[in-house]
Amino acid sequence: MFTKSALLAFVTLATLAAATLMQPRQAGGPIALPKRSSFAKFDGTFDYDKAVAQTVATKNKHRQNLINLPNNTSSLPQGFEIKALASLPSSVEASLKKRQAETLTDEEEDKEWTGKHFSSSTSSKESGSFSIEYGDGSTVSGPVYEDTVAVAGIQVANQKFSHVTTLSASFASDPADGILGLAFPAISNLDADPFFVNANSQGAVDSNDLGFYLASSGSELYLGGANSDLYSGSIEYHDQISGASIASDCTTAMSDFEVITDSGTTIMYGPPSAVKEFYAQVSGSKLYDSTDGCYSVPCDSAPDVSFSWGGDSFTISADNFNLRTTSSGASTCVGALAAEDLGLGDSAWLLGDRMKNVHTVFSFSKTAVGFANLA
Repeated sequence: MFTKSALLAFVTLATLAAATLMQPRQAGGPIALPKRSSFAKFDGTFDYDKAVAQTVATKNKHRQNLINLPNNTSSLPQGFEIKALASLPSSVEASLKKRQAETLTDEEEDKEWTGKHFSSSTSSKESGSFSIEYGDGSTVSGPVYEDTVAVAGIQVANQKFSHVTTLSASFASDPADGILGLAFPAISNLDADPFFVNANSQGAVDSNDLGFYLASSGSELYLGGANSDLYSGSIEYHDQISGASIASDCTTAMSDFEVITDSGTTIMYGPPSAVKEFYAQVSGSKLYDSTDGCYSVPCDSAPDVSFSWGGDSFTISADNFNLRTTSSGASTCVGALAAEDLGLGDSAWLLGDRMKNVHTVFSFSKTAVGFANLA
């Protein structure tokens, strides 16, 4: 049975479909990821609208996962709850639409990998159809196909995917050709094996693991293992990330809760009462936005936050915890931990790419998530 932490951890990449056979470079290897974006505006202040959009997207992404789960497995784990579809406030939606008229930039670069798209003469159309609504409310739909797909030289035959024919207007300026999920089949919208599952079963990679190094620059996804040049010591694996504790500046603030890791989420989330208790122990912290559960902390004394599961402690530096100032010239900054009930259980916290001080490995072979300190 899949554990909660391993089941919901996933990343999205753009698809790269090849019409002709490609020789794999090796059975696994690294993919450089683009520079990670932040929640800072051009003047260095906190981008509230972008953070709200991220929260809405995270809510709806995990909502869709929880819908797919019983559809594919006939059950929903105890404590999980499918929440109502979240939507952007009209003021935020209007603000984001205005941005689309400005010089184009990839504001979603921390979730997408862009690449070339090739036409194909070898694909075969399958029965059924595909449709999905993404976290920001955008939709796509289309027929289902099967073809050979290659990512970074790793080639998979008979991969099912949708050649979408209907897209929301919001995709008009999107730089990516598509999205390739790397999670377990249990939450697949197509109810089919995702790319990396097939890569392992077909022997295209040496190891059934995905390694992540996330940073402001030089980020990397390693298909088929973990890049040993990027971490030190051993990898600490947990097949169910329970019994977690969180510390602020080396002082334990809370303990005995569950953690879910999601590399496609930038803000960390926890149950509202638990997050309130955590910030109560951070000197100078205040509730910044009650609607979306954001808190502020003094910029010059933002805490180093660390998580532990009974072994090593893994730190989120004060700089990574700081999402930038609440306003221009302000001495308070928004913290990267927000209070939200995502329907993932009463004691579940969601960690994302704030774990930049840690090398993370998603292991299909162990049905576990692993952490190691950076080299």
